[in-house]
Amino acid sequence: MSLAESPNGAGGRVLNVGRLVRAPKTAEIIAASIRKSIVQGDLKEGDSLPSEADLMAQFGVSRPTLREAFRILETESLISIRRGSRGGAQVMTPELSTATRYVGLLLQMQRTTIGEIFEARSVTEVAAARLLAGRRVKQDLIDLNDVMTQMSDLVPAVREKDPAALKEWSDLSLGFHQMLVERSRNRALYLQWSLLSEIIERHAEETVVRTVDHPQTAETVRKSLRSYQKLIERIEQRDASAAADHWQTHMEVSSKILTGRGESQSIVELFD
Repeated sequence: MSLAESPNGAGGRVLNVGRLVRAPKTAEIIAASIRKSIVQGDLKEGDSLPSEADLMAQFGVSRPTLREAFRILETESLISIRRGSRGGAQVMTPELSTATRYVGLLLQMQRTTIGEIFEARSVTEVAAARLLAGRRVKQDLIDLNDVMTQMSDLVPAVREKDPAALKEWSDLSLGFHQMLVERSRNRALYLQWSLLSEIIERHAEETVVRTVDHPQTAETVRKSLRSYQKLIERIEQRDASAAADHWQTHMEVSSKILTGRGESQSIVELFD
């Protein structure tokens, strides 16, 4: 904090060490109190808040002030208001799609490129691979191999250039990536990955449509499966460095495939 001097009107100097502070509105204080109860788990999804009359009495406020607090919480997707004789405020769990929409809007406004999105995804997944190799349990290996089996079963149909099979393979592939990050057991890392997943999924769908008849698609699928298998082996061996190094290479190759033809410099477009 910088300290400036100003005259005190009596010939002396007074240090300015503060700044103007806006006192929160009563509605904001009420919203903060209810929000805290939801975040701490005292109020759970589906719980009904007390009636307006009871809340007005508890907080000592008027109906307009209480309803302003409700509007704040509604905007944050923490409550929903039911109308009618049996209406009232009901607690909600915020959906990831709400945050994703805002993040997507910010990315587009900042003219973020597809290449930057995939770069961020790569950093996240490589870190997840390293963590999972050190934390994995037997069920993680079973589940990852199960996804691998489902993907392998689709290879013959992909070779026949079946668009439905390629779409299903792509969905399973995205699920494999999701499982990798989720099973790293780092919630912040998983949330970060999830916020980008909608953009990644949309771009992957466009790539599937574009490459279904491409002669190299079946070979790309085969190489991807081999790479997934190698990752699982390194995770099983608990070799965190090898898992991270392998996935770094995999993500670099995948990024080139999914952002081909100069599309890495294309601006993210989620909103028309």
